[in-house]
Amino acid sequence: MAWLILIVSGGLEAVWATALSKSDGFSRWLPSTIFVVATVASMIGLGYALRTLPVGTAYAIWTAIGAAGTVIYAMATGAEAVSVLKLVCLVGIVACVIGLKLAN
Repeated sequence: MAWLILIVSGGLEAVWATALSKSDGFSRWLPSTIFVVATVASMIGLGYALRTLPVGTAYAIWTAIGAAGTVIYAMATGAEAVSVLKLVCLVGIVACVIGLKLAN
């Protein structure tokens, strides 16, 4: 269960990072509200997962999911250019996350 919550929390990290970029310095209420809610939920989930998972592994996976999710969303919406190098790096992030899980 901790792994599932960690994955969802990592996804919420991508949500809050994207909302933060759309909040225009917290001047837009909807993205700002989404940022706050997603941040709190993401931290609660990470905290719950850390009750049973090692902190180094869990934090690295949480961050990787959030970073990769943010980039994938930005590329999918056209906010960021797609390149072969970016895609190779994203595959590398996913491979490292799988490696951390397998090593645990």
